[in-house]
Amino acid sequence: MGKSTVSQMIRDEGVPVFDADATVHELYTKGGRAVPMIANHFPDAIVDDAVERTRLSALVLNDHDAIRLLENIVHPLVHDEQRRFLEAAERTGAALVVFDIPLLYEGDRANEFDAVIVVSAPAAVQRERALARPGMSREKFEAILARQVPDQEKRRRADFVVSTGVSLEDTRVAVKKVMSELRRRAEQQAGNS
Repeated sequence: MGKSTVSQMIRDEGVPVFDADATVHELYTKGGRAVPMIANHFPDAIVDDAVERTRLSALVLNDHDAIRLLENIVHPLVHDEQRRFLEAAERTGAALVVFDIPLLYEGDRANEFDAVIVVSAPAAVQRERALARPGMSREKFEAILARQVPDQEKRRRADFVVSTGVSLEDTRVAVKKVMSELRRRAEQQAGNS
């Protein structure tokens, strides 16, 4: 959808962004906190004392029990890192932070946040971008889509929608507007405290 691009634009606006995908990547690297737990349940996914994401993906693809097990391992670790990120942001006086979290609605976590920004692109653009990623196949893409809340529903439920099916400059303008509104809300909320 262009989530990483939008996250970088938000960082460019001076707002700290917690990147759940990057956190998972760190948890999967050699010495990462998730490696021993994943090794216990998915030993074939471990290469050189790290989780090999392509292998892990192949092991859990279309296996709901395996996906649930993996989520039960990884999600608490990610939530712990989110808490640390938020505490660090509070210590630095950040008035606003953004959490870049895939599958937010699927995990029924939207109510944990003051506002939700959905990054969206037309289905054809989404498919083209996804299939261009290393290790992505049509089967994997379809399996991922099947687990997700449809884009139209996410857009309906969001507080803000940023389209990435337009030029980068148009997306940047939309991000600036959203950040301006969120800063206004944060200032208003701080004034009411």
